[in-house]
Amino acid sequence: MLTSKTTLFSAALIAVGSMTIGMIIASRFNLSPVSSAQTFATPTMNSEPVTGPIDATTFRQIAQEQTAMVVNIRTETRRRTELNDFFGQDDLFRRFFGQPPNQPEQREETVQAAGTGFVIDAEGLILTNNHVVEDATKIEIDFFGDEEGVVYEARILGRDPLTDSAVLELIERPDQELPVAQFGDSSKMAAGDWVMAIGNPFGLGHTVTVGVVSAIGRPFRPVRGRQTDVIQTDAAINPGNSGGPLLNLRGEVVGINTAIVSDRASNAGVGFAIPSNVVRELLTQLHSGKVTRGRIGVQIMDVSRESYEDFGLSDRMGAVVSSVVADAPADAAGMEPGDVIISYNGEGVNDTQDLQDRVARTQPGTSVPVVVLRAGEELTLHVTVEELDLETENHTPAQATEDVSEGFGMTLQDLTPQTARRLEVPPSTIGAVVINVERGGNAEGGGVQPGDVIVSVNRIEVGSAAEAIRELSTIENGRTAFLLIQRASTRVFLQVLKE
Repeated sequence: MLTSKTTLFSAALIAVGSMTIGMIIASRFNLSPVSSAQTFATPTMNSEPVTGPIDATTFRQIAQEQTAMVVNIRTETRRRTELNDFFGQDDLFRRFFGQPPNQPEQREETVQAAGTGFVIDAEGLILTNNHVVEDATKIEIDFFGDEEGVVYEARILGRDPLTDSAVLELIERPDQELPVAQFGDSSKMAAGDWVMAIGNPFGLGHTVTVGVVSAIGRPFRPVRGRQTDVIQTDAAINPGNSGGPLLNLRGEVVGINTAIVSDRASNAGVGFAIPSNVVRELLTQLHSGKVTRGRIGVQIMDVSRESYEDFGLSDRMGAVVSSVVADAPADAAGMEPGDVIISYNGEGVNDTQDLQDRVARTQPGTSVPVVVLRAGEELTLHVTVEELDLETENHTPAQATEDVSEGFGMTLQDLTPQTARRLEVPPSTIGAVVINVERGGNAEGGGVQPGDVIVSVNRIEVGSAAEAIRELSTIENGRTAFLLIQRASTRVFLQVLKE
């Protein structure tokens, strides 16, 4: 339905707090009904190298040819706020500092926010960031060149928090033919390549900025505990640019602008874009309303440089199992904390990101052979992959991972029955409880936390603080201690370097 545009788009879409990375990333996974469109074909991709000279009209031509396929997005979201809100109306600060206490009186208000998207199908499909439209009760689209006040309503077809992407469908289309984005090959981009961003910074409408690819493969964590590699660029990206295209010199989409690093919620020359190849592979699933990924139910960490030989590895590779989720596929297959996963479905595992990516791509229900190294011995486990539920996973209490300290920089005492009850560890647990962790030390860096119960050191069970200290003292400087920790009801495997 046609409606009237009210005000300039507002509300920062990229949260920033005291020199930390600014981003607003969703974690819910509820999806809208399937599109009424009959079919959808994944857009083609041009993998030819980008060549040719740059002259005074190069960027002008890209802007003239590609701006029309970029759209401004305005959203409305209903939220409840406290009447005497210490933080005012700024939800960005809530994300960093939490809810003010003891203010039960609430009211509901409509919050407006702005973002960018681009047309990927002539039938009225638009690609944008998940965080731009998450929880929106109303979505309006403003096309380039339309007269002031003309906007079109849209609805969400599918969202994916992990790639921070969403596909929208226009409820009613403009009369004119919609210009459609062309996709380039983001895997061909390299540091130094020219790029252009088109977006809606601060609600100003269609705005062009130019820069270069600053780096590729930067780790970006839109969902807790999971990582997506992104493109870094110095093309100016500001609040409101989220969801807009990053274009190569042919005017092809090679990224979706999604976040910045800044201490002032505005451009500081460090912006991030989700590679177009990553999202393009998911478009059919997004269009259908659901992205399906695999899960085996383990928390993992990379093998440290100092410890790969201690694990019995000839090279630094694989993924160390930190903990196993109870009743998950890995648990059912017999996987244990301290196992090193060195092969998945017949292929070697490079690191944690490699393993996560391959598990996520595995069809749920598939039985996969997984080779682990346990106490120097290779074992083959058969794991039946289940479906990943990002919403449930994101709301599961995190097993925090902080560092381990020098010598080892932690204070231990015997675990008593009273302490065991307070820490909610199984009654049969014996070991040494960590009562203090030295800040900045190796114990903190390796993940040891106050309240952890050390039950074994280098696979030797310990029943008291004295036994744990005895085993730790036998480890030479520069070597790694392998600790099996009881943390509440979960067992966690940690690597702690002794210096």
